[in-house]
Amino acid sequence: MQNIKHIIGIFADYLGQYFKTRLAYRADFLGDLVSNLISELINLVFIIVVFTHVPMMKEWTRDEIIFIYGFFLVPYALFSMFFGFWDFNERYIIRGEMDRILTRPIHNLAQVCLESIAPDRIFGVITGLIIMGYAAIQLELSFYWYDPLIFIGLVISGALIYGGVYTAIAAVSFFSDSRTGIAPMIYNIQQYGRYPVDVYNKVIRFVLTYVLPFAFVGVYPAAYFLRKEVWYTYAALTPLMAVIFFGVGLLVWNWGVTKYRGAGS
Repeated sequence: MQNIKHIIGIFADYLGQYFKTRLAYRADFLGDLVSNLISELINLVFIIVVFTHVPMMKEWTRDEIIFIYGFFLVPYALFSMFFGFWDFNERYIIRGEMDRILTRPIHNLAQVCLESIAPDRIFGVITGLIIMGYAAIQLELSFYWYDPLIFIGLVISGALIYGGVYTAIAAVSFFSDSRTGIAPMIYNIQQYGRYPVDVYNKVIRFVLTYVLPFAFVGVYPAAYFLRKEVWYTYAALTPLMAVIFFGVGLLVWNWGVTKYRGAGS
């Protein structure tokens, strides 16, 4: 219990420092928020434009695709808040910041996550909820009293799946000091998870389900709220996939740390 309180205290300190530094330049902070919102809206407009020419995608309607896209944004926003690994190789391996991290008393992965925390990403959650709400109204969806609890569980599971995948990818840097990584390629692949997997061929479906399980952060859990019963089993497997992939990511990370030899001279 004392250890948990200590970690929460450190988290609060980092959060406070983050807002102090960001709000020192308020225009820059607001600019980032607006640019992130515009980026998501452009993706939404793309979906709408596509469906002006293609009324159905397999058996999925435009509003169902929009609902899936909105759901996809929520776990990704939570993941982005705590797992800012985009410059991990450059910052911690090439520049030697990992040497400093390993001298700290809390777990090194937690330390990296705390240093990369980005609370402004919470606006991605709000954007996703607004998009889902719009689609739900258009689809006239009905929800049970326990659906909000299921939603929270599936969103957290999706964020952990992201965390596991990108933690493992970041850990590859412990074995190589190359300035280029595979994270940008994985980021492009993850975008496929915001569309129904049955529109892809079998190879892509397999990859998005079992290798890089981004379908479990988009279409599979969203299918539950869309009452697509054929996908219920996959939606139910989302928490299990989160445990498996985050556990694998943590194991790969811990293994990589044991192989880390420092920045050198």
